[in-house]
Amino acid sequence: MKNYQMGIDISKEKLNICLKKGTQTIREEEIKNTVMAIKKCVKRIEKENCVANDDVLVCAEYTGRYIYPLVCVCEEMELFLWMEDPTRIKNSFGVTRGKDDRVDARRIAEYAFRFSDKAVAYEMPDRTLVSLKNLLSDRDTLLADRHKYEMQLHDQKGYMDAADYARKKRSWTAVVKTLDKQIALIDDEIQVLVESDEKLKHQTELLKTVDGVGDRIAVRMVVVTMAFTRFETPRQFNCYAGLAPFRYTSGKSIYSKSKVSQRANKQIKALLHLAAVSAATHMKSSEYRDYYERKTEEGKHPMCVLNVIRAKLVSRMFAVIKRDEAYQRNYKIFTPTEKTLKKSLSIHKNRYVFCKRNTKKPQKTRNLSRL
Repeated sequence: MKNYQMGIDISKEKLNICLKKGTQTIREEEIKNTVMAIKKCVKRIEKENCVANDDVLVCAEYTGRYIYPLVCVCEEMELFLWMEDPTRIKNSFGVTRGKDDRVDARRIAEYAFRFSDKAVAYEMPDRTLVSLKNLLSDRDTLLADRHKYEMQLHDQKGYMDAADYARKKRSWTAVVKTLDKQIALIDDEIQVLVESDEKLKHQTELLKTVDGVGDRIAVRMVVVTMAFTRFETPRQFNCYAGLAPFRYTSGKSIYSKSKVSQRANKQIKALLHLAAVSAATHMKSSEYRDYYERKTEEGKHPMCVLNVIRAKLVSRMFAVIKRDEAYQRNYKIFTPTEKTLKKSLSIHKNRYVFCKRNTKKPQKTRNLSRL
């Protein structure tokens, strides 16, 4: 267990640092969010308080790209860095009032002291995965912008003068074409990155053997799961993606149907939904289509059936990666023949007879109390 806890509240331009030893606050400081400033501050604090690198637990909230300078410093100085979910830190303090960066740094340091046994060292992901994640984020931004311009062109057609609409259509159509070119360039860069890494290329090829899974879903799954190292089981991923239903009951007064949680990764959930719809309704010969039609005829809600299909797709994707085998659509389960059944029955019968013969009967003992 570390004797010192350093809580860091990260924002875009600055960091608020709070160094504690148990419940005692030793040092509080505010610095710029740059590599040089962080390194200089940490060295100064350790030197003034006679603290070694091995005796400090650095805890911070995960805030996306803004953590990059802190991660670089901790890797260079070999500091134990614990990146925790902001929601967990917030919920651990119950009902609170007031908020600022200085108080948040104190609370993070206190959280690190209380839950130090649950600390997990943060490791920088593979550089190729980080590049893919950034490219996918840029692609999502461009897609949202293109959708915004296209919808405005579609919705405003009958609600303005024809000359004004023609002018707007001419200018915004050029913008949409430019966005399409940029999206195509990003797709090419993603393809080049995947082809350059043998592991990622092999995983995407395995994933695409599953019905309903294409290039977009395969790459997104590899990035979200960190090449299938972030989640141990498909159930954990289903919870993360918002596919797992949860109950909401309390005594006799509160009882509702099981529902999926809204706290989920909506992007991967939307892609999985499209894959489930494609596999269940558009593929001519598919086990998912037979399952969807059978369950809907039984009276199940279509969205409930599609959610099950989404979970099935996730299970199959995890299975092909774990087994390192392509998905087999016509997989035949072994069915024993009559000859093998008779052979196995005779073996079990011989074992039973042998065990019965070699089992010694318990000896009867005299009841001395009657004598």
